[in-house]
Amino acid sequence: MTYALLTLFGVVTVIFFLFNVLPGDPAQMMLGQNEDSEQLAAIKRKYGFDKPIKTQYLYYLNDLSPISLHSQEKGDYTFLSKGKYTAFQLFSIGRVTVVVKYPYLRESFTKQGKKVSQVLAETLPNTFVLAITAIVIALLLGIILGIISALYKDHWLDKTIQIFSTFGMSVPSFFSAILFAWFFGYILHAYTNLEMTGSLYELDDYGEAMHIRWKNLILPSIVLGIRPLAVVIQLMRNSLLEVFNQDYIRTARAKGLSEFQIIKRHAVKNALNPVVTAISGWFASMLAGAVFVEYVFGWNGLGKEIVNALNTLDLPVIMGSVLIIALLFIIINIFVDLIYVWLDPKVKLQ
Repeated sequence: MTYALLTLFGVVTVIFFLFNVLPGDPAQMMLGQNEDSEQLAAIKRKYGFDKPIKTQYLYYLNDLSPISLHSQEKGDYTFLSKGKYTAFQLFSIGRVTVVVKYPYLRESFTKQGKKVSQVLAETLPNTFVLAITAIVIALLLGIILGIISALYKDHWLDKTIQIFSTFGMSVPSFFSAILFAWFFGYILHAYTNLEMTGSLYELDDYGEAMHIRWKNLILPSIVLGIRPLAVVIQLMRNSLLEVFNQDYIRTARAKGLSEFQIIKRHAVKNALNPVVTAISGWFASMLAGAVFVEYVFGWNGLGKEIVNALNTLDLPVIMGSVLIIALLFIIINIFVDLIYVWLDPKVKLQ
């Protein structure tokens, strides 16, 4: 846990200084062409842009910390203004109040003061649905095809699966997305009834209500799952072949167990360790790597939001998105350590 906190602190530090040394004035970005000197000065005071970079960094840490310090003077950036965030006051020391609050990711530059946490709450669930569906497809098909490939080693079936997996790893996601959207959403639209673009929630024909469109999930989830599917196939095949050479597998065969029973009871579970390692990394990467897939298919997720934020230089949204992805990486790695203990009792958590 200590390493996780240190890693998160390092990510926060890198994110802040990386985006705050970029050319351009954040206050001018927020005002656009409507700026004047008085508005510019007011925005800088409100968001702390008039302070030295070290002070801004401390402000940023204070915003993200669940336990934070706040001034009781209205002109100060850290003043607990109404609507900024909900906080529970613990105690006061002089002119400083200590509070407990949710981490504050600040406000979007381009969405008229909309909080970054609101932007993430609207887009991250869609990306989660897409990533989970893609990883389930990759796991189910990958494990099955990997087992078949290992059982028929050097057979034409094995070679065909290997060619497929190699091709899947080599094709960029954005190219696959364009190809699938064009072929299945346009050329074969009359047969598949799939659209080239579309998100999970869409307005009805009258523009009055939002409805779930599950069919829009099919193409982007398949495209996003192609590369991890290829990795799972290769890892499962190689790991299973290694397990097949172990003494306890030969003992199981000598006892008269069928290949199905051997695979089900002994081989698969012991062959899953490298697959779990790879799939955990891929799942976290999908949250960040879904950018091109979401953009091509018009999927309203975190990836598409990051692209839009980059185009408009909406720094708080970019920083908040990168930070939440890093946090998910850390959480997933901790979860994977717990899975290791279940798969292999010899593994002990430190």
